[in-house]
Amino acid sequence: MEEARLFEMLYRYGVVPVIVVESPDLAIPLADALIAGGLPVAEITFRTAAAAEVIATLRKERPEMIVGAGTILTLEHLRLAKECGAQFGVSPGLNPEIVEEARRLNLPFIPGILTPSEIERALGLGAKVLKFFPAEESGGPAMIQALAGPYRHTGVKFMPTGGINLHNLESYLKLDIVLMVGGTWLARKETIAAQEWETIQANCREARAIVAQIRGDK
Repeated sequence: MEEARLFEMLYRYGVVPVIVVESPDLAIPLADALIAGGLPVAEITFRTAAAAEVIATLRKERPEMIVGAGTILTLEHLRLAKECGAQFGVSPGLNPEIVEEARRLNLPFIPGILTPSEIERALGLGAKVLKFFPAEESGGPAMIQALAGPYRHTGVKFMPTGGINLHNLESYLKLDIVLMVGGTWLARKETIAAQEWETIQANCREARAIVAQIRGDK
């Protein structure tokens, strides 16, 4: 998928479920819960050995989903994510070597930033969508708004992640500099392990309702 089209769709969904899943056997029921809840998108984090297989399974069995790879800390994981069919990659920090390799692989990539210096370095590497992490602990919407001041004209957009939930989601989505947010609350590791699919569906529906209220139901 073309990068511009990908980010357009992620903006429309507004929220990206950040997923930690231990077993590939849970991939399909998890995907079906996300789809039923109106959020056919997932960032599968490389925090477990199952991540690569889960990404490959979702891309094959649920092609209507947008599937990304998160917590990419090494070139090995980046290349594996690409091989498995991930449509975008995300990292918690800014590693120039990984950003450059992602561009070579033609994999849309969202590096993590926290300071003006990191924003400038990311922009210099050609990255225009940046993960602001950890969001709540680092000043939340007010901090993002402050950071946006000197850089808004560059076209940069943020994906705040960390400490976001249904209670503060609206305050982030109201910022025009925010493309989408990342959220673990939608499908927590424990909820997935317990196979509480209805809870995940309900979380997604509530999040989508907030997105629709702020951005319109497109």
